[in-house]
Amino acid sequence: MITSAVLDFNAEPAPGRTDNAGPRKYRRRTSVLPGFGLTMGLTLTWLCLIVLIPLSTVFVASHAMGWEGFVRVAFSERALATYRISFATSFVAATVNALFGMLTAWVLVRYAFPGRRIVNALVDLPFALPTAVAGIALTAIYAGNGWIGQFAEPLGLSLAYNPAGITLALIFIGLPFIVRAVEPVLEDFDREIEEAALTLGARPAQVFLRIILPELMPALLTGFALAFARGLGEYGSVIFIAGNMPFKSEIAPLLIVTHLEQYDYAGASAIATVMLVAAFAMLLVINLIQAWSRRRSMR
Repeated sequence: MITSAVLDFNAEPAPGRTDNAGPRKYRRRTSVLPGFGLTMGLTLTWLCLIVLIPLSTVFVASHAMGWEGFVRVAFSERALATYRISFATSFVAATVNALFGMLTAWVLVRYAFPGRRIVNALVDLPFALPTAVAGIALTAIYAGNGWIGQFAEPLGLSLAYNPAGITLALIFIGLPFIVRAVEPVLEDFDREIEEAALTLGARPAQVFLRIILPELMPALLTGFALAFARGLGEYGSVIFIAGNMPFKSEIAPLLIVTHLEQYDYAGASAIATVMLVAAFAMLLVINLIQAWSRRRSMR
């Protein structure tokens, strides 16, 4: 069927027709998937089953405790402290990953060196590694008696059981999002534009800031948003290195689990609702900035 459609598209115009009228007859689009109605119906059904219905139960469960109960649990001093720690560490980790993830993608795309494929595979390791295993490994390395922590603590740098440890864990799990978002854009970038700018006398820093970085910005913001969102919900790799001290190093997902262990499902849903709404609002803002950056780069 596909073959016939291609042959028909390349067929000669019918006798008596002009060259402009002939191809117009064969501009009918073909698709390898069923029609729009069926594919759209399957898509909406799948999204409802996997995303919308599970998320709606969070709002329904929190609604059962009433508005006063919701405010008392969701905006308690302990909950507010967990929000601050979760959002602050996720933001810092995503920002650090934006810088070093872009640098990693640059090295992988622009340079050929021995072991490049191994380095490329290591970038994806946080995707495959169980998060609990990553948390244990990071704690063993960055704790005061760990391989790196034993040298950092005499310098006054405590890298475990505090927000710094949480940030390290979130950097670990967020790095692939930045690298894999930026890498395709760098591969498709036209090097002739860069070489022409250098030929005309632009300095390398000017070429990067005025030509390359604007092209990378939409992909960079996409990777930032994905890493930030992943950091907000991360649990397994954080609980071992965080220390989990209320008001100091307790993250919101851990407080949700604490409520669940006490069979307080409504309280856990209330905190989850605040996290969900706040995360959605921040992702919406980032996506608007990304769309604005894309439109500006196309001008």
